[in-house]
Amino acid sequence: MLVRMLKLRMLNAIAPAYFYIATVVTIILHFFLFIPTIFQASGVTLSPIVLLPTAIFLFLMVNALGNYSMTVWFPAESANENIIPVCSPDCPDRVDAHYLLNGRHFCKLCRKVIMKRDHHCFFTGNCIGNRNMRYFIMFSIYTSCSCLYSLVLGVAYLTVEYSISFENPLTFLTLLPLSTGYFFLGTISGLQFFLVLMLYVWLGIGLVSAGFCCQQVLLVARGQTWCQLQKGKLVESRGTWRSNLSDVFGSRWVLGLFLPVQTVEISPGNWQRYHEHKHD
Repeated sequence: MLVRMLKLRMLNAIAPAYFYIATVVTIILHFFLFIPTIFQASGVTLSPIVLLPTAIFLFLMVNALGNYSMTVWFPAESANENIIPVCSPDCPDRVDAHYLLNGRHFCKLCRKVIMKRDHHCFFTGNCIGNRNMRYFIMFSIYTSCSCLYSLVLGVAYLTVEYSISFENPLTFLTLLPLSTGYFFLGTISGLQFFLVLMLYVWLGIGLVSAGFCCQQVLLVARGQTWCQLQKGKLVESRGTWRSNLSDVFGSRWVLGLFLPVQTVEISPGNWQRYHEHKHD
């Protein structure tokens, strides 16, 4: 158990660094490689049509990074409990967290009591719970959109710069193994091989983020958390799926779809009333 906890702590430190590096690399590739090369090769001067891809990318990145920051700035921890509880030897969740009472968990990675804990996100380095679930879902949505949009521009860049045709669907499937072989044979440059790797990184992160988003929206609509689902515990919520979504996204949910702003605030008093209607 000690070795596994050490691995989890290492992952908790490495994953955010990986996210920051991937974000910086994506921004550099867009502004210094993709946008200039694609539109210069097309002979298009500075115009609203040229600025549109840049505006779309900035909108997606601002929302992705903004909601990422909100997920970190609004942790789901309990402000009234500073004493670290002792985990009993027969605790079923003794690896990373253990259940307390009233939907509260103690996360051993955060070393804090978490209100309505869903899971621990290694990319943000904190737990996802009652206060930051909305920001985590929006972060997943915009991260997925940013990665898939980067994938499209990356494919367009390879088509323009290296005359690679993607009309055949097998081209993308065989691009990585063929590029790996050509790179070690010295046929292609390191930049081209790195771009091919980034295409698959964007595809993987985009699909994983989309899957996280769909999963969390379904759980929220059912009034359930991932911790409860792992235990095989079904929750019968007295509220409808609309009220469950409103508890997370707030009354100004439309504004939150386009801007990384705070749309709901759950105070300790509201949390007590929340558990009067939903049972863990």
